[in-house]
Amino acid sequence: MPDALKPSTSGGHMRDTSLADALSERYLAYAMSTITARSLPDVRDGLKPVHRRVLWAMHQLKLDPASGFKKCARIVGDVMGKYHPHGDAAIYDAMVRLAQDFAARYPLVEGQGNFGNIDGDNAAAMRYTEARLTLVAEAMLADIDSDTVDFRATYDGEEREPIVLPAAFPNLLANGATGIAVGMATSIPPHNAGELCGAALALIANPKAEIDELLAHVKGPDFPTGGTLVEAPESIREAYATGRGGFRVRAKWEVEKAKNGTWNIVVTEIPYQVQKAKLIEQLALLLEEKKLPLLADVRDESTDVVRMVLEPRNRAVEPAMLMETLFRATQLESRFSLNMNVLDANRTPRVMGLKVVLREWLDHRHVVLTRRSEHRLAAIARRLEILDGYLIVYLNLDEVIRIVREEDEPRAALMATFGLTEVQADAVLNMRLRSLRRLEEMEIRREHDKLSKEKRGLDALMGSEAKRWSAIAKEIEATQKAFGDGPLGARRTIVDGAAPTITVDEAAFVEREPITIILSEKGWIRAQKGHLPEDAELRFKEGDSLLFRLHAETTDRVVVFTALGRAFTLKADVIPRGRGDGQPLRLMVEMGNDDAPITLFKPQGRYLLAATDGKGFCIEAEELLAEKRTGKQVLTLEGKTRAALCRPAEGDSVAVIGENRKLLVFPLDQLPVMARGRGVQLQSYKDGGLSDARVFLAAEGLSWPQPGGRTRTETDTTPWRGNRAGAGKAPPHGFPRDGKFS
Repeated sequence: MPDALKPSTSGGHMRDTSLADALSERYLAYAMSTITARSLPDVRDGLKPVHRRVLWAMHQLKLDPASGFKKCARIVGDVMGKYHPHGDAAIYDAMVRLAQDFAARYPLVEGQGNFGNIDGDNAAAMRYTEARLTLVAEAMLADIDSDTVDFRATYDGEEREPIVLPAAFPNLLANGATGIAVGMATSIPPHNAGELCGAALALIANPKAEIDELLAHVKGPDFPTGGTLVEAPESIREAYATGRGGFRVRAKWEVEKAKNGTWNIVVTEIPYQVQKAKLIEQLALLLEEKKLPLLADVRDESTDVVRMVLEPRNRAVEPAMLMETLFRATQLESRFSLNMNVLDANRTPRVMGLKVVLREWLDHRHVVLTRRSEHRLAAIARRLEILDGYLIVYLNLDEVIRIVREEDEPRAALMATFGLTEVQADAVLNMRLRSLRRLEEMEIRREHDKLSKEKRGLDALMGSEAKRWSAIAKEIEATQKAFGDGPLGARRTIVDGAAPTITVDEAAFVEREPITIILSEKGWIRAQKGHLPEDAELRFKEGDSLLFRLHAETTDRVVVFTALGRAFTLKADVIPRGRGDGQPLRLMVEMGNDDAPITLFKPQGRYLLAATDGKGFCIEAEELLAEKRTGKQVLTLEGKTRAALCRPAEGDSVAVIGENRKLLVFPLDQLPVMARGRGVQLQSYKDGGLSDARVFLAAEGLSWPQPGGRTRTETDTTPWRGNRAGAGKAPPHGFPRDGKFS
């Protein structure tokens, strides 16, 4: 019974299934749980479940902005016991982040006590801290008791919790969000609430508004720690149009004059999510390693306000040049990615652009308004029904009193005599005698008129979509006024356009001296002072030996070209110095274990690249340079093919010899000059592949080594000349058996 259910000894049933199917089924369930119930925020209120449950629990505890504070331990206990069956540390960490004014642009929790700082220090234990909701959180929860959102049972079925908050505040974009799920992630920077409300109002006025109209309001991210946004307007537009991109943020700095014409740079704002203590530590470490040649010292003079003092090496240094070197080397410049991958109203994860995110929030506010109005209309209808019953009593007071005193079933008699409903009859019978005053009758009539007027207004609102959107616009205008003005609403991050182009000649900061770069067979690299002669004795680890030796200067850049066709660039001054073993090359660049260096050189001019299958091309030296540790893929390879050589292309002719010992000479101009790729066929082979190739001047002839250190030069290469991709002919007598030109 492989596909049927089988009875088991425990009284249940067993089903045979493959391990792969069982694992995929369970992993998919885990992935969906992580995506929808943990890591991705809801586009409507911008909250993950843990944050929503924290706010709901605090609302239930009546911790509104006007009330007193309560211990965070009490709040965390309620959240964990009633709504969120996870560890207390995770809940407390989430609540702490909601309270940190350097982490949340608009804090949803007001903390009392130590909630951490921008240096990276942790908050005090939850038993020492207290909290309550802020006005922003109050706006997020507004009208939640008016049936504006759906509720569901909690994990144990004993309580109810909201699926989403009414969210009168654009929290998703205003406070941002980050999260990593299974196979997807989200990263949204904070924004200015006033600007978001302005864009939302523009979208209400013109539902067909395009991204450019919205960006007239939303200038870019607005980080709680300030800073300067240095991103081209085109990049910002593309990021908001697609929902994917990134923003470069730099520290805010100014020049402070000192005595005798000296000056310092004072940093007053640092990039978002950069810990100040770690930034100072990074600067100090780079100073110690002499990698910041323009900086003399760094001091932290911060209080509750950031103040980092940077002292230049001398007053001749340009401040902009100094800061440019620091931006390149430290976290004084940081990049925050944009990936607006969120859950839509149907709990489906998808990447949204700015317009779609605002549209989803507005549609949610429309649903909230509709449900709130329906809830209020139902409440008014119930109250008017009772008030109508009261008014009948006042018109027929003597008869009502008689029925109540004399009838055995006064409820039924009232309903039969005056046409009252059960609700009205019960309300009349429950009236107190003192409510029969004339003054009370006037009060009831006033209440009836007031509710009737409100009902007519709500009926008109429900009957007109235009009126509903007008009401939503007024609510957003109120939100914009409440949170878009004042110290909280003022923009903190300066939008400065693309970063200015400042050329930094790093070689000018490095002392120029000759060195010899040594790379061993096992991949250890080091540099020794001076240009060592060819016969100089070199020491290596046991079992290791010399692979390459290169004379260079400390200001040079050198290229390592590998068997997988990648070019890695090394700054000569950062190569370990001294007479030790050096450092493994794989620690300096990200070279795979199946890769190996085949040449080491200082790039200049043009080079010939070729693979073992006989394909190749020429490349300019600057195309081989790559600042990244991952290097640059310049020669594309297929299958088991490997890079065979990278040689200077100085001359007018190319000589190629294959493993089949066939020599071909053809003009260099038959080879293309490319930046990367597979290239073209240098020589054709029936069996084997490329053995060696070189570029030479035809007038000087083709040379190769001979035994005893001699060199032979063949000045007449006519017998082997042909066109590129030819088969070639047998080489001259005495050509090396290993098929190498050098």
